[in-house]
Amino acid sequence: MSDTEGKVTLQRKITLQNGVAIIVGSIIGSGIFVSPTGVYIQTKSVGVSLAVWLASGLFSTVGALCYSELGTCILRSGSDYAYIREAFGSLPAFLQIWVSLLVITPTTQAIVSLTFAQYAVKPFFQDCAPPDSAVRLLAATCL
Repeated sequence: MSDTEGKVTLQRKITLQNGVAIIVGSIIGSGIFVSPTGVYIQTKSVGVSLAVWLASGLFSTVGALCYSELGTCILRSGSDYAYIREAFGSLPAFLQIWVSLLVITPTTQAIVSLTFAQYAVKPFFQDCAPPDSAVRLLAATCL
């Protein structure tokens, strides 16, 4: 924090490398290891699967560009909360932060933990599917 004219403010310290690491860690995450199987099962074609991945990547890029535009236009801390509060008011922003806290973040963490556990346990059960109890126990331990 710095003191400018008697006012305490946060310093901006995120670098390009930090920003890229945050985006790669939060957006790509473990979903990239789970999704290809489901896409291939539904499309039954490698070419169509790659086209779906390309279209999804372009869609995500447009979303990321829109989000970065919001970040340059609205200079408040708070990310989604600040953006929604600026656009729609306090009540929708409050509801968004509570839904994020009670639903989105816990389920995301559970999915990441289950994905990690599935891949971590799989080498020990090469001839068969890993038992659900082992996967769930490791996922719960990770959480």
